Amino acid sequence: MRVLGIETSCDETSAAVVDESGICSNIIATQKVHEAYGGVVPEFASRAHMRQLSGIVRLALQQAGTSLAGIDALAVTCGPGLAGSLLVGLSLCKGIALTLGKPFIGVNHIEGHILATAAQLHKIDYPYICLVASGGHTLLVLVQEPRRYEIVGRTMDDAAGEAFDKVAKVLGLGYPGGPAVEASARGGNPDAIAFPRALSESTNLNFSFSGLKTAVLYYAQSLDPVEGAARLPDIAASFQMAVIDTLFIKSRRALEACGCRTLVLAGGVMRNGPLRKIFAARCGELGIALAIPAPELCTDNAAMIAQAGRQRLLAGERSDFSLDVEPNLSL
Repeated sequence: MRVLGIETSCDETSAAVVDESGICSNIIATQKVHEAYGGVVPEFASRAHMRQLSGIVRLALQQAGTSLAGIDALAVTCGPGLAGSLLVGLSLCKGIALTLGKPFIGVNHIEGHILATAAQLHKIDYPYICLVASGGHTLLVLVQEPRRYEIVGRTMDDAAGEAFDKVAKVLGLGYPGGPAVEASARGGNPDAIAFPRALSESTNLNFSFSGLKTAVLYYAQSLDPVEGAARLPDIAASFQMAVIDTLFIKSRRALEACGCRTLVLAGGVMRNGPLRKIFAARCGELGIALAIPAPELCTDNAAMIAQAGRQRLLAGERSDFSLDVEPNLSL
């Protein structure tokens, strides 16, 4: 089955084609308009999707060497995300499906992240723990079998990616925050400042990043401008390490609590180079099997939506034209 995937949940406009051989194309257009505002502006995001999506779909089909006539089904993100952005993708998907008489399915954006990694593996042992960390979500998910999930931990306030964005703004590093903090942290000492690892002593599996963000703010404000500039790499590196430590502590605890030996990473935060290296080293020492998606499959992309949708379509699932967007859709 050849599936066209469409992803417009936030500020990435993406279309992809997947089939039994894997990913045939995966086109992603990042919206630069939000950089001047230090965060995503929902109205600008939906307008950008409207301008770009049709062209992105055509490019994805062209790169895959096919056409709409060669597509067997469609998959589209229906939530969670920004309502206006989601509506652009769902509307185009319904239009194509209705015109061509093709089946389509709405996909949970978080499930797409989870399956983006699993789909790359020839074999994966169930059950496993998936850590999803992005700008809008930080979750620990027990994947008991394909398409069967249980959330065992979640953030109580800011998501990890949101914390990166807010700290980058505090430090004057720009947007998006993840790459900006990582770049600033190069050459810094990750042990220079003892920023908190919230809830690390707790027996629960939930996260909290608001206190860490506030600690960075107060520390930065305590320095004069000259000293602040000189210490910027240390601040960025120490903050980054605090996030990595927190994510790993909770992931390890979830593995132990659920009796799993496989950890899967998903979401935009997993593009972070130090995080990938540290998780690989620590999991190797503990004998934990680790799966990390390719960097281009960490951020929002349509290939993950097409892969997740294809699995559900092959299982006989379909959506009808009453499907609506669900901005707060849970896993």
